[in-house]
Amino acid sequence: MPDSSSNAEFLQQWRYALAPYNLGYKLKLASQLMYRDFLDRLAPYGLTPFHYLVLCCLWEEDGLSTTGIADKLKQLGATLTGVVDRMEDRNLVYRERDSIDRRIVRVWLTNEGKQLMKVLPPLGAETIQCATNDLSEAEQTTVLKLLDRIIENFL
Repeated sequence: MPDSSSNAEFLQQWRYALAPYNLGYKLKLASQLMYRDFLDRLAPYGLTPFHYLVLCCLWEEDGLSTTGIADKLKQLGATLTGVVDRMEDRNLVYRERDSIDRRIVRVWLTNEGKQLMKVLPPLGAETIQCATNDLSEAEQTTVLKLLDRIIENFL
């Protein structure tokens, strides 16, 4: 049985890969903390951060196909279908088959979904402000660029 000093020496060389020190763990923790904060801000509206992401896609381009939304969000279709179901139940969106290609289902904002465009983005900005309040604008830009590069490494 190895002694604890040899374990410590072995682990020390891999410290960068161990939780809670590694990049993946820190990204997960930051994501969870931001998610919780934003979830609390969205609670009065009965929405989740994923609902918000779908709404953001549709605010930019109403009538996206479900596949188009999933591609933008890097999500699997099955996950998105349930979210859109719940959003449709809430009268935030409705679905229609594409008039040219009936295999395509498009998602459209209702008036209620459109009205949330004036309310929800400031809530998202509050969560971002909370996460970055001691980072300069240049540091925030750098973090976003680095995260984009990390994401691209896996796509």
